[in-house]
Amino acid sequence: MAEEIPQKSNRINLAKDSVAWSPCMLGDNFIHGKNCSIGSLAHIGRNVSMGDNCRVQGSVYIADGCILGDDVFLGPNATLLNDKYPPSGDSKYWKPVTVESNAVIGGGSTILPGCNIGQSSVLGAGSVLTKNLPKNEVWAGNPATFVMIRSEYESKREQSNRM
Repeated sequence: MAEEIPQKSNRINLAKDSVAWSPCMLGDNFIHGKNCSIGSLAHIGRNVSMGDNCRVQGSVYIADGCILGDDVFLGPNATLLNDKYPPSGDSKYWKPVTVESNAVIGGGSTILPGCNIGQSSVLGAGSVLTKNLPKNEVWAGNPATFVMIRSEYESKREQSNRM
């Protein structure tokens, strides 16, 4: 008979009904909204701001000073950078990323410093974003380029969920 192994909870309860899963790194002056979830092995830098209902999957890296709006999803291993010529060692040269509300960033994506992700946009898995992604657009590739508008993406997502 197999021995029962007690389950250890790695849940870290945060304010505002939010949660993080250890081990993870939450930097100084990190501000989050209501009902957020941060996966294990995530690194949230200093002075990062995150709106309500954000979902940050495991092993995500968010550099110091980045801003996430409400209802943002970051897939596993997504990386948001802030230093165009590392290591600058001086935050006055940093260009943090801003991710506007309802945006989706696929797993394994990299967003270069200073790039902004528009409201309700989608960045496909494994993409490298080298310039601003306009609102309501879906981009993918390396470098990421336009693929379709968000409403087409939602239609395809709904169709695949019915199969």
